[in-house]
Amino acid sequence: MKTRTARRRMTDAGVILGLTLGACTMVIPFLWMVSTSLKSSASVFAYPPQWIPNPVQWHNLVDVWSAAPLVRGLLNSVLVTGSVVVIGLFTSTMAAFAFAKLAIPHKELWFMAVLVILMFPIVLMVIPQFLMYSTLGWVDTLLPLIVPGALGNAAMVFFLRQYMTGLPSELMDSARIDGASIPRIYWSIYLPLCKPAMAAYVIIVFMATWNQYLEPLVFTHSPEKSTVQLVVASLVSMFQEQTNFPIVMMASIIVILPVMILFIALQRHFVDSFAFSGFKG
Repeated sequence: MKTRTARRRMTDAGVILGLTLGACTMVIPFLWMVSTSLKSSASVFAYPPQWIPNPVQWHNLVDVWSAAPLVRGLLNSVLVTGSVVVIGLFTSTMAAFAFAKLAIPHKELWFMAVLVILMFPIVLMVIPQFLMYSTLGWVDTLLPLIVPGALGNAAMVFFLRQYMTGLPSELMDSARIDGASIPRIYWSIYLPLCKPAMAAYVIIVFMATWNQYLEPLVFTHSPEKSTVQLVVASLVSMFQEQTNFPIVMMASIIVILPVMILFIALQRHFVDSFAFSGFKG
């Protein structure tokens, strides 16, 4: 018994050590980015490296706003991401509800068609999409970034469908007996029960849309339509020869902050949703 307990403690210690090392590989680069953002250009490559800037260049937080059209990029990203998350949340949950709880002819076949969409790489779809958007006159507008995501996300439909499948179907039967319509059952019964899954949806789709780079690069041309990722990319190329890395790192921190705040706020629901749906990372 003692030997078994000792082995279990050693296993737990090994797991904790491995997780700690894995966390360090993610936290240390972020801390170095924060440190670099508060340095001068001359001290970025100092040896030995300085983790604590001396002196702290607080003016970098002000200079970054004039170095690139960061405000315009943030506004465009907020508009695109907000539209995709809010509208897409309802379209995806409605599709998932239909696949999980409604008796639709050939439902499994339609669901397999949704899964097939996940097998196509994004790069493969860029040229057909560009030709279609050119015909519609959407190129160099934000519509190609908003409309497809607002119509639903195939991966999230699959995830939400798995979650709703685990919810009791008896609730729907009882509501139908009481005279409730399908939209009422969706809105008043199943949607409130999906709050953890919806929180996971918001985090995943927000991160994916906020960090989009290829689609804005292909479908938008003018600086007025650039999202924040394109602005940061232009900032990198702008300072590539000047090596003003503190400004680039400060802009990167500003871009990361909304994602960090959202994840911290919804972390508990995010974990609960994956535990309930049976997904494992």
